[in-house]
Amino acid sequence: MHWYVDVLKKYAVFSGRARRQEYWMFTLFSVIISVVLAIIDAVIGSNILGLIYSLAVLLPSLGVAVRRLHDTGRSGWWILIALIPLVGAIVLIVFLASEGKQEPNKYGPNPKAVAAY
Repeated sequence: MHWYVDVLKKYAVFSGRARRQEYWMFTLFSVIISVVLAIIDAVIGSNILGLIYSLAVLLPSLGVAVRRLHDTGRSGWWILIALIPLVGAIVLIVFLASEGKQEPNKYGPNPKAVAAY
């Protein structure tokens, strides 16, 4: 759960690097929360809870995705490739799932090495 909270603490941080585990754990918790809120919304006959949650995690989601791309040595602007139907989303998922660079890059030190201390 701390992976989710750590991303929320870095609410609009688009600099630095994020490990794969940080990105995917945040995504997992976010999907679980979205499903629970969708069920609650269906029971009460509304969409407001899901909408509020989506808006609340929009910037943290973008921030952690950009930091994840930085970890792979790519610019955060690569996130825009998802605007290309189907192919763009697949390419972005491959980028987000690929292993980060072991050496420090222009976006900062390796977060895996920093976390080991």
